[in-house]
Amino acid sequence: MSHAEYLLRPIGRVESVLVDRDAAPKQGDEGAPDAWLVFDPGMREGIRDIGVGTEIIVLTWLDRASRDVLVVHPRGDPDNPLRGVFSTRSPDRPNPIGLHRVQVLVIDGTRMRVRNLEALDATPILDIKPVLAPATER
Repeated sequence: MSHAEYLLRPIGRVESVLVDRDAAPKQGDEGAPDAWLVFDPGMREGIRDIGVGTEIIVLTWLDRASRDVLVVHPRGDPDNPLRGVFSTRSPDRPNPIGLHRVQVLVIDGTRMRVRNLEALDATPILDIKPVLAPATER
């Protein structure tokens, strides 16, 4: 197996009132406050076709996660049996990439206010992608 390393360059960061991992919701639809995606100015052309109301997938780098974790109690509950991290949504994992489905509420230049983002303040944004309709609707 190759042990190549890859360089990721964030395209922006999250602005949120969430600063404490233990106090943050486990998933965005579990009470996450609205938050801002703040993109680097050089990303303006890349985000230009995203509109208010659009649902997007935000990929983040969970920079405060533990990268040496392979088994967890799901949802951090010790009453849940241990599971391999790749069968969970735990932020602690070898490559802590966050996956967040959000809805765009406001666009202000290179800033987007979104709903349902549980990422902490200053979390690096790696990429965004549109949510695709089911294949039968495309």
